[in-house]
Amino acid sequence: MDKKAMREETERLVREAMERKSLVIKQGNTRIEAKCGKCGAANRVSAEKGVTRVTFVCKECGQKQETL
Repeated sequence: MDKKAMREETERLVREAMERKSLVIKQGNTRIEAKCGKCGAANRVSAEKGVTRVTFVCKECGQKQETL
């Protein structure tokens, strides 16, 4: 199966499951992998739906920052 066929099959299965009301799809929070500008440590930040910039504190050095 190529990618197009797999995508169509997935869409068909989701559509059928939603029609049976056995599957509810909802949007959740977005997880952003942010890198500290001061020490370079990786930070995992959770952002609400529709928000692009989130303030966070680095888990290593404590520097307050904002994601891009």
